[in-house]
Order: sequence, then structure tokens, then C-alpha cells
Amino acid sequence: MRLSELNEPQQQAARQIHGPVLILAGAGTGKTRVITTRIAHLMAKGIMPEKILAVTFTNKAAAEMRERLAKVVPKKRATKATLCTFHSLCVRILRKDIERLGYKRNFTIYAQSDQVGLVRKILARKGTSKDKMDPNMALGIIGKAKNVGAGPEFHDEGSLMRDVHEAYQSALKLQNAVDFDDLLLLAVRVLEQFPAVRTDWASTYSHIMVDEFQDTNNLQMRLLRALGDDHQNVCVVGDDDQSIYGWRGAEISNILDFEAFFPNPTVVKLEQNYRSTTPILHTANSLIRHNRDRRPKTLWSDNPGEEMVRLIGIPDDRQEAEFVVNEIWEQKNVKGLPWEDFAVLFRTNMQSRLFEQSFRAAKIPYRIVGGQSFFDRREVKDLLAYLMLLVNPEDDSALLRIVNTPPRGISDATVSLATEESIHRQSPVANVLMATDFQENLSSRAATAVNAFATLIGNFRYTLSQDPHRYAELTSALIEEIDYVAYIKRVCKTGEEANKREEAIWEFLESMRAHQRGTGKRTLEAFLDEIALASDRDDDDDVSKKKGVCLITLHASKGLEFPEVYLIGLEEGILPHKRSIEEQSSDEERRLLYVGITRAMRRLTISYCISRIKYGDLSPCMPSSFLAELDRLYLESISYEEVMQQPVTQDSAAASFSAMRALISGDSRD
Repeated sequence: MRLSELNEPQQQAARQIHGPVLILAGAGTGKTRVITTRIAHLMAKGIMPEKILAVTFTNKAAAEMRERLAKVVPKKRATKATLCTFHSLCVRILRKDIERLGYKRNFTIYAQSDQVGLVRKILARKGTSKDKMDPNMALGIIGKAKNVGAGPEFHDEGSLMRDVHEAYQSALKLQNAVDFDDLLLLAVRVLEQFPAVRTDWASTYSHIMVDEFQDTNNLQMRLLRALGDDHQNVCVVGDDDQSIYGWRGAEISNILDFEAFFPNPTVVKLEQNYRSTTPILHTANSLIRHNRDRRPKTLWSDNPGEEMVRLIGIPDDRQEAEFVVNEIWEQKNVKGLPWEDFAVLFRTNMQSRLFEQSFRAAKIPYRIVGGQSFFDRREVKDLLAYLMLLVNPEDDSALLRIVNTPPRGISDATVSLATEESIHRQSPVANVLMATDFQENLSSRAATAVNAFATLIGNFRYTLSQDPHRYAELTSALIEEIDYVAYIKRVCKTGEEANKREEAIWEFLESMRAHQRGTGKRTLEAFLDEIALASDRDDDDDVSKKKGVCLITLHASKGLEFPEVYLIGLEEGILPHKRSIEEQSSDEERRLLYVGITRAMRRLTISYCISRIKYGDLSPCMPSSFLAELDRLYLESISYEEVMQQPVTQDSAAASFSAMRALISGDSRD
């Protein structure tokens, strides 16, 4: 992409390469194109690729940046720039400097299930019948503390939560492990506490870019300041109108008050939308202007479109699902549109159930964004645990998962005894198992089994150290040595399940081979880091590779686009959610609806129910208060009966819209 191919504001954003820059990029305004062109322009102006850092939130977005950049600059130069996620950047920092915080460089990154298991054990030791606490809830509270840069002191002194947080962090450090939140927290800590480390990393990158800046939290801003305060060549790209992750710690003040962190920035607004039609954008603009704290901007398009935005009230939620499914069927057959053109957007996951049933009944293929990640499968997690133990012998979570998987004669009693003793000795479980005084208390059979397991791990760890770049072959040999395929097939209930699990094992090995053949750091440690970071945000849900009508939550839809969108369930208590109504804070819910509206490219249908089945009874519903905020210029309110009786044809909707547009004079931009 050349500068000449950008519109005027996009060119300004790409050309401004010195000093702080704030690019306010509205939905569908081509921000990825601008980011890529700006990086290429930096290189053209003599900035070395190694000095350029571009950070985003998902691996998918980082990969797209890399692919686009490789098309406009020589691939060799493109690969030298650092284009990555916040978490992978923090891993780079910690792999080099975490020892200053008392950890070893070969630390393990714990997955969610490992964290839950660890907290569950801590709660079992510390909790009482009066103080029952859900481990997931405890982890959420710990994560909230970490996201604001705090430790156990975040909780009330003497409280169970403070005690659990302290024990959790101690256990992680003992096992030379960190969780996802620690990656940011510890990276910021090492940069802020050790000036030499900060100077080293700040001098590594002379130009920094941040995508989706409206989603950054307090720690990410501190990280950015640690790296960019000296040279001030910091360019951030975002849209405060699409800030929908406040519940996850995102600080909208980072983008609203950017000047307070990086003074006198160049501010560029990208407002020309290349995705949606004028009616869709006009409706979106009329909604979002009701938010109190925002940077004013107005999306516009050169595409007048052929459809009004439709608003339909439907008798109940079952008929809402039937209406949407029937109309998609008709649109498919009359207009010949592919199933993938259609998306149904909703506020809560529970709303998808009736739609799934209706799509199944109509034999319409559909895809739900979400579901189990490949790397969350049992057999894959078992193999990952073996590999984590090879890299980090102090990883208790990995050891406890596979110490008797497949069964090798190490009983639960032996493991439980070793776990208790590890807490008492403040030593990893692996060290306890091998301690002479511990083995003296075991039966000769148990001691033999423990030593055989230790020998197995020791031998493979030695093999890895001798040839660290052939980890795929080593893993294949390990699978064969422990006869894992036969084991996993034995524990399956059906032959079909056994085949799927075996296929997953070979697919896992192929993913290792692909990583081994790739560029960059080709080690087992790097492979495990990549998998741990792959759970970041939405990367498990590559919508473009799935087939059928898309059923997707509003939160998950951000960054996506669909020609035909059905925005369902616009009722008070659903959108805005009842929680925001109780807290008298609806701005983020309004932004969420704005995101939903701006996903539509060609046609948008908004629906609400007059009543909804709750707990087996039909309960009345109130239309969303947001509906009253939508300007009616391009919004057509139609009755359910009318739309059910009106046949869908190629020309009917277009003719109706053309007649309406003829009555509208003047510029359609807000």
C-alpha cells in the first residue's frame, strides 16, 4: 500500500512519524492499512526495522500486520520489525530479565486450568465450611488486583482473599511459574524497579505503535510509558466509541486523556467508513453521540446503500428466532446469498439456544463463535504437561497432571504425601519425590515407580539439551516410549472418540513440526510460549475459516463484518444489561450496541421481543431505551405481521428504499 492510495487523513496519520500521535480510527475506516503503511513509511525514512515495535491484542491481528507488511516491503526487512501482542512482548522482556525478580528464565506460563487447580488446592487447605469460595471467582479477584498493578495488599488485611492471593503467588514462584496477568505485572515491575533494564529496553525501540488503544489497561499504559517516555515517538490507534472491555480492566481514560501521558500529540481522525452504507452509519452516529465522555467523530460513507435499517417488534423470543431463521432461508434462496453472509448478534450467550434449535430444524448450517480450543483437549494438555516438565522441572502443575498418566504405579497417596511435604519443605514436588528421606517412607514398589518416572523425564531432558531444535522428533519418541496412544484409546468410551483423540495427537505433532520449520526462535520453550499466548483474547475463533450462519455475541463481534446482520434482543435488561441499569452506567452498553450496528455492511435488522419466556412463564419485556435514541431518518419501523406477510424479492426492498431516499434532500452525513 502506497501513501498515494490512502485518503487525506490516512496519509497524514502515516506521514507523521515523530513525536506522539493519536489516530482516532472509527469502525471500518482502514486502520490496519494505515498502520502497515506507516511502518513501511518509517522504514522508507531510514528507521531500522529492528527499532520498530507494533503492539496489538491478538495473535491474529499481529499476524495480519506481518502479512500485510511483507507485501509492501521486502520480506527480510518486514520480519525484522517486532509486531506482536502485549503478552508476547512481556514474555520477551521476562525471558531476558525476570531473574532480577527472583524467578528463573525457564519459567512456565500457567494455563487457566492450571491456575484453577492451584487455587482449588489452596482453598482446600485454607478454607472452612463458613468460608467457601469458588476458585474461578478467587482467580477473577486476583486478576483484578493484578490488572491495576497490585498484589495481595489489594485485599483487606486479614481476609481470606488476601491469604489466598499470597499463597497463590508463593506457590507460583516456588514452581517457577507465572500466570497470564503476571506477564504484564512482572514486565512492568522489572522495567520500573530496575533503571538499567528500562534503559536497555527503551533504547531497543525508537518508534512504537499500539493498536486497539481503547482496550489498554493501567499496566499496559505503564509499559508503554516505560518504553516510550524518553523518545516520545509513540503512535496509538483506537476508537473510544468501541471501548467495550471495561469489565476486563480496560481504561477508556487512556485514550480520552492521552495528552496527559504524551503531551502535544498530533491528533488525526479517520471518519470515512469503507464497510457500511449511509443508513447504517447515520443510525450508529445518532446513537453514540448520546455518550457523555467521547472524542467527537462522525462516520460517513460514499456508499448510499439500498436498504433502510429495519426495526421490528416480535411477539416473543421463539417467534424472534423463527422469524430470523425463516428470513435468512428466504434471502438465501431468492438472492442466492451464501450462508456466511449472515450473522446473528446477541448480548448474552443464553440467547443463542433458540436460534440453534431453529437453525437445526431448518437444516441451515451455522457456527457459534467460541467453544473448546484445540489446546484445551485432554490429550493435548497431557502432552503439553510432559513438555513443560522437560523445560521447567519445578512445574508442579505439569508434574501432578502426568506423574501417573499413563498409569505407572505411582499412587494418589504417594502424590498427596509428596504434595503436602513440598508445602512443608517449601520445595517443588519433583525434588521431594527424589529426596532420599522421603523415599524411605515409601514401599519399594512405589519408590521404584517414582525413580523410573524420574529416569524417563531425565533421559528426555538430556536428549533435548543435546539437540534443542528437534523437539518434534523428541515428542514423537516420548509418545511412543510411554505408549500414550494406546492409553488414550483405552480410556475412551467409543471408537469414534478414540479416533478423534488419536487424530488430535498427530495434529499436535504436526503443529510442532510446522513450528520447528518456521522462522525465529525454534526451541521447545518458544513453542510452549506460543501456545500459552495463543489463548489471548479471541484467537481461537477464526470466524473466516468456519462455514454457515454466524451466531456471535456482541463482544466477540468486534473487529468483524458481515453483509447481513440481525441484531436481536434489544430489550431493557438485556441491552442495556440489567447490571448497567442498576449501576446507572450505560455508556459501555451503548458502545456495545454501536459496535454491533457497525458490523453490518449491507443490511441491518434490529429486533426486540414483546415478551420472553423466563423460568417457564411468558414475561413482558420493555423495548431497549437505546431504541429511542436512534434517529429515524433511515430507520424503518415495521410490524411483525407486515414483514411475515411480505414476500422477499430482488427488487422490493430496493424500490422501497429508493422511494424513501428521493424524499431526503441535502448531505446525508450527520
